[in-house]
Amino acid sequence: MSMDLSTEETTRISVCPVADLGPGERVIIEYEGEPIAVFNASGELFAIEDRCSHDDGPLAEGEWYPADCTVECPRHGSLFDLRTGKPKTLPAFEPVRTFPVSVTDDTITLEV
Repeated sequence: MSMDLSTEETTRISVCPVADLGPGERVIIEYEGEPIAVFNASGELFAIEDRCSHDDGPLAEGEWYPADCTVECPRHGSLFDLRTGKPKTLPAFEPVRTFPVSVTDDTITLEV
């Protein structure tokens, strides 16, 4: 008999209809006071917390590169990988949270 010792529960939240987030676009939503950015990189969907781990600034307002699946912090230029949340360049060295994204009934949803 296996037991799940995980105490974390996930919640599914709706982001927007798939048609509202085309390739190359991003949207920022808020869940329980925390901003989350959702990106459409050439049809692949990614979600990360909208907070640079270097200085807590808004991350998703920076330039983002769908072909590389990265976003650049507008304050100090750290590049973050949308797949993993890990920074690829300094000054940031701590990752940001990522969230599983799926499509249910033509609606983009996140697990938070």
